[in-house]
Amino acid sequence: MPWYWRLAFAVVVVAVGGAGALWAYDLGRSLAGINPGATRQQVAALKDELERLRTERDQFSSTVNSAESQLNIEKAAQKQLVTQVKALEAENIKLKEDLAFFESLLPAHTGPQGISIRRLQAEVIAPNQLRYRLLVMQGGKGVQDFAGNLQLVVTVIQDGKSAMMTFPDGKVSDTDKFKLTFKHYQRMEGVLTLPEGVSMKAVQARVLQNGQIRAQQAATL
Repeated sequence: MPWYWRLAFAVVVVAVGGAGALWAYDLGRSLAGINPGATRQQVAALKDELERLRTERDQFSSTVNSAESQLNIEKAAQKQLVTQVKALEAENIKLKEDLAFFESLLPAHTGPQGISIRRLQAEVIAPNQLRYRLLVMQGGKGVQDFAGNLQLVVTVIQDGKSAMMTFPDGKVSDTDKFKLTFKHYQRMEGVLTLPEGVSMKAVQARVLQNGQIRAQQAATL
């Protein structure tokens, strides 16, 4: 047989064999329940479902973040309210103390004749600081304006020895803080700063006029 017939025959055999192989492959997939068209549709459907789930996840995440932010804002607002309530309670207590303080002193013009010191209060607020508070009154009717100054003498222990420190100590700025000018009463309060290392034991308040002591009162610390 000529060579070209043999070549043609070989081509025909290969073609028939390839077609048979493809037919057998498709037959096997059909028997196994595999449908290429259906598989592509399932993949597309799964992709759509995945995208939907991702969108829902993003929405839920945004909602959770918003809720957390709102919760943090509410917590901060609540904390601020608690702070404000405590400040108002402290202010209310102070106002009540002031009211009781003044109610115990009124009426001033019907009191005994002369200058007096009422309700001297002193407390140590730091190792070397003393807060004082008092009321200077002038009793009697038809009294004239009083002009003088307040003097505070603090008894301390310094280097193991007892000593006294007088305020004001001569500085002009301090002297102005202790001036008294009133007709019926004048409230005085402030903070004294003492040297480091002293131990405060007592304080005495004096009302001076022209160098003379008109009234005095002491308090133990």
